[in-house]
Formats: sequence, structure tokens, C-alpha cells
Amino acid sequence: MEASTTRTIVDALTRAIVEHRLQPGSKLAEQKLADHFGVSRTLVRQALFQLVQKHLVKMEPARGAFVAAPTVEEARQVFQVRRLLEAEMTRDFIRNLTPAKLKALREHMAQEKAAVDGRDPSQRMQLLGDFHVRMAELSGNGVLAQILRDLVSRSSLITLMYQRDGAAVHSQQEHVELVKALAARDEKRAIQLMDEHLRHVQESLAFDRPVPSHDIALALA
Repeated sequence: MEASTTRTIVDALTRAIVEHRLQPGSKLAEQKLADHFGVSRTLVRQALFQLVQKHLVKMEPARGAFVAAPTVEEARQVFQVRRLLEAEMTRDFIRNLTPAKLKALREHMAQEKAAVDGRDPSQRMQLLGDFHVRMAELSGNGVLAQILRDLVSRSSLITLMYQRDGAAVHSQQEHVELVKALAARDEKRAIQLMDEHLRHVQESLAFDRPVPSHDIALALA
């Protein structure tokens, strides 16, 4: 029962952040959340820690929990590093490509397509980001996979909060074209498509998007 209640709180806050109803930097007061959901502060605290794990919330000593607020410069730096790393990852993936690796990547894309067609923006963004982590895992480089997993978590938060409508569909279509180039072992085109894809994701971010309120009750209504 407690697990399902915590999940409800996590899902509600995630939707409020993803749908731009909770502003970056908003304080998430435990007592207000407990009152809103009619639960104990212990369950609220458990939910907040899960959101910290998802990089949607940050905890500050003696101040409490806040909606994470990545800066424009941080976003640019994250995507710059990703372009550098993922160009080399793409090159290595093609040079060590096997039918099994290609099949695994296509299976992930099928899940990704289903999520894009669905109505869960959190799952959609997670799978779109996991496509890149999956490539690193299939490349067999555990260090790269871990580094990229951390970078994707940070950029997933950025895209969840700032990406314009329709951009996720475009990202999924670009993954399709990239996999075609990988299957054809066209190294030059695959690297170009990966770089363009990451640039397009960055360009789809709207950091000046207006958000209505810091008020938790209004945002969760």
C-alpha cells in the first residue's frame, strides 16, 4: 500500500514538472505535499528521494527539496560533451557491429516508438535517452556506458522540462534513420546523423517557456 502511494506522489509530481506546471526552483514543502495527498511526511520524503534519483528534484541541506533547475549554460555543456563522446561511440559501434547488437537496438526502438505514441512523457523521455545508453552498453564499454548514463540523466531532465511539443516524435524518427545508417555500416553518415540529432535536441529546448506558479496545490490540481 505504501509503495503504491509513494508511486502516486512520484507520478503526480513528475507530471507537474514535465507539463511545466511546477517551475524550476519551486520549493517542495513536505508538509504541504503531505496535506495535499493526505499521507504522512515519511511517504512524501520517500517520493522526493525517488525524484532525486531521477534528477528531477534536488535536496539542499537545511533547506529541503526543490524542483531541479538546470541552467542554459549547463544544458549547452552537457550536449557538447555528449556530441564528443557519442561520435566516437557511433564509430566504435559500427566497427564492432553484429546482428545480435543490431537486433537489440531495434527491439529498444520498438519500445521507444510505443512510448512516443502513448501519453506518458516521463517514460517517453526515459526511453529516448536510454537509446543512447543502450548503444554504449552494446558496444561493451562499461566505463563509457556509465559516463553516458549520467549525462543522459542530466539531459533527460533538461528535455523533460524545456523541450517543445512534438520534438520527442522528431527525436524518435532520427533514431530510426541512425539505425539504418548503422545497419548499412555507413560510418560517416551515422556519425553525422548522431551529431545532428543531438544538436536538434538542444535546439528544441525552450528555456524562456513561461510557467504559471510555484504553488503546489495549483500545480497538482
